[in-house]
Amino acid sequence: MENHHPAFASAPLDRRAFLAQGLAAGALALLPSSAQGAETMPDFPFEELTIAQLQAAQQAGQTSAAELTGQYLRRIEALDHSGPHLNAVIELNPEALTLAAALDQERRHRGPRGPLHGIPVLLKDNIDTGDRMQTTAGSLALAGSIAARDATLAARLRAAGALILGKTNLSEWANFRASRSTSGWSGRGGLTRNPYALDRNACGSSSGAAVAVSANLCAVAIGTETDGSIVCPATINGIVGLKPTLGLVSRRGIIPIAHSQDTAGPMSRSVADAALLLAAIAGPDPADPATAGCPPVPDYAAGLDAAGLRGARLGVVRNCFGFNDAVDRLMEQSLAALRHLGAELVDPVELPNLDAYGDSELEVLLYEFKADLNAYLGNLPPGAAVHSLAEVIAFNEAHAERELPFFGQDLLIKAQSKGDLSTPAYLEALARNQRLSRAEGIDALLAAHRLDALVAPTGGPAWLTDLINGDHPGGGSSSPAAVAGYPHLTVPAGFVAGLPVGLSFFAGAWSEAALLRFGFAFEQGTRARRPPQFLHSLGY
Repeated sequence: MENHHPAFASAPLDRRAFLAQGLAAGALALLPSSAQGAETMPDFPFEELTIAQLQAAQQAGQTSAAELTGQYLRRIEALDHSGPHLNAVIELNPEALTLAAALDQERRHRGPRGPLHGIPVLLKDNIDTGDRMQTTAGSLALAGSIAARDATLAARLRAAGALILGKTNLSEWANFRASRSTSGWSGRGGLTRNPYALDRNACGSSSGAAVAVSANLCAVAIGTETDGSIVCPATINGIVGLKPTLGLVSRRGIIPIAHSQDTAGPMSRSVADAALLLAAIAGPDPADPATAGCPPVPDYAAGLDAAGLRGARLGVVRNCFGFNDAVDRLMEQSLAALRHLGAELVDPVELPNLDAYGDSELEVLLYEFKADLNAYLGNLPPGAAVHSLAEVIAFNEAHAERELPFFGQDLLIKAQSKGDLSTPAYLEALARNQRLSRAEGIDALLAAHRLDALVAPTGGPAWLTDLINGDHPGGGSSSPAAVAGYPHLTVPAGFVAGLPVGLSFFAGAWSEAALLRFGFAFEQGTRARRPPQFLHSLGY
């Protein structure tokens, strides 16, 4: 889609319609003729509706929280537990309908609490809920574990009037168990499947959350990321995913990997929904020291503007390209769309140190995983099956037929061998990572070219799931922002052979409002998302 395209010479043509036509074409044109048929789906009256639309329908009396909840529960039964067996939801809230009825009564008597009132939300199963649901990180070692109270973000969602519908499956221990794991698999939950082609991988670790959102099993969901665990499943399942700045969202009550990189964030079908969800969960929390520097939380949704790319200086990070020819072609269309929507592209730019901290990142994660997980497990009740990383390793060995049938636990074992967080090797690796990714990485690049943000392909299309050999993804752009602790937004950009691919926007700390504004303008100008068809296979 270059400037010589005839459509650009036709002034009356609606810009959004043109861009949407161009970027979405791959959904059909690139679908292989050998694709094996789609499942027949039951009617669902709320498919692809946004939070604002669902809220308006409730306010108008056209539906209710109880009706929404019942419809989503039936949708989960039809698609997740039967039909295509997506296996995205690991547990349903047994109190969901009762809570929905109470929210409806509150609306009638006092009005809605805000935009999330009565909106069904799913949480990744490493987020504590102080109710009758378990929090297990997908591990059988934590089966039956009931949190004493809500995670801070779960409490904030409830305070905003959201209805916690259930928990989603994930890559076990947030994909920090084995170096040759299969994303989307957990001992407790089994394998989550990609709704665009059921034999393709859903990525991880927030696989269940991404699939649930994409398949309309909920309005929105909350995932978590250490490096790629929000943005990878988001891009591969055709949705919006936002990894916030470290410290914008409290981690209290979330089963950890590493405190220097972990954060929770919104997963949604639209940028506007991500903005509403982020505003509800963001803000300082005395229980999470990382949030002490959190600035006042803006009204992210109010800052969204379809013209929000006009005048924006975006750096095209060319050393994040080149891992897939078809993705590169799609990205060139996305770049043309950004220009047409008013962005000024600085192309190319090279992100310094992109490959300089892979080994030291893992070193940091190993040390922090041991310390942080031991702290979480140590606070479990005396009757819990495990209270330490060492006991998790022993549990897995004792239950290998259920926990270790496809891949092992070498990362757990390596983490257990590490010292404490005063170890010089850890401190040196952490300082090196943050220096290379921040001051000498993203910050340096933004400053050198006076950029508002950086753009790159989020990753490649979904690979075939292979439980024997493990994951085999292509390239991606998650690590720089993940290691730096900076925000990263991915927005659907189009399709490669019928499989979704996203465009990434990332920048410095606390830049969520700008990223959401840019992502919203791109989304509105391209309309690239298409709902999944639940194909059994693409045929190759």
